[in-house]
Amino acid sequence: MDIPVFHDDQHGTAIVCLAGLINALEITGKKIDEIKVVVNGAGAAGIACLKLILEYGAKRENCILCDTKGVCFKGRKNGMNPYKEALAIDTPRRTFKEACVGADVLIGVSGPGIFTEEVLLSLNKSPIIFAMANPEPEVRPEIARKVRPDCIIATGRSDYPNQINNVMCFPFLFRATLDTRAKQINEKMKMAAAKALANMTKMPVPEAVTKVYPDRNFEFGPNYIIPTPFDPRLIFELPVAVAKAAIESGIATHTITDWDAYRQQLALRVGQKPLAKL
Repeated sequence: MDIPVFHDDQHGTAIVCLAGLINALEITGKKIDEIKVVVNGAGAAGIACLKLILEYGAKRENCILCDTKGVCFKGRKNGMNPYKEALAIDTPRRTFKEACVGADVLIGVSGPGIFTEEVLLSLNKSPIIFAMANPEPEVRPEIARKVRPDCIIATGRSDYPNQINNVMCFPFLFRATLDTRAKQINEKMKMAAAKALANMTKMPVPEAVTKVYPDRNFEFGPNYIIPTPFDPRLIFELPVAVAKAAIESGIATHTITDWDAYRQQLALRVGQKPLAKL
């Protein structure tokens, strides 16, 4: 098709997940090409998350995908499909618990309560845990921190810090797609969105955000690795980054040249005051 097609719950989740992971890795001092990753949940979102993490630089042999039957390993006969096959690796590990031993990153797009105390204790030091099942995550943050005080944890819920919410991606990614008349949304555009989101957490947070969450500390760190859905900067930070990626990758059919004017136009769309020039 010559028009962009995008599944928000799939690729939007993956983009926001990667943004949080980029910052969590920086905080823990871990490197993308050295970490061991386990993704539990081999549906559309889980597969998209893992594929984007691999695109960012994780080593395929260090990444294990699990489903309800255990590890998706090469040669498995039952419950497989072409999408799982593409991410299957050679490994002697067969169960989800076995897969988690020594893992640096544990991502859940599965079901409630699956990240047990046994699983959490088996993870590597300073584990990064994204428990994204909704409305009940694979583990509640208070439980995860009690078992693993050294962890960084995110969920899909708005009542905890570090919410992995695809609403922080989709409207703004598609705004740039429309503005550049891009014929598709490619990997470079998705990567640009993730990096822009990650970078936002290092900027001063607008007053509008602190009013919505008066009890939270918005300083870059374990409890602030991802912006909030109420951050008014999303409308101009993400589209600018994505539009540049669309143009640079040759997928755009309309070129933007005045980026200051574009930022102003985006801010004014949602009633924001004129922005300071870059």
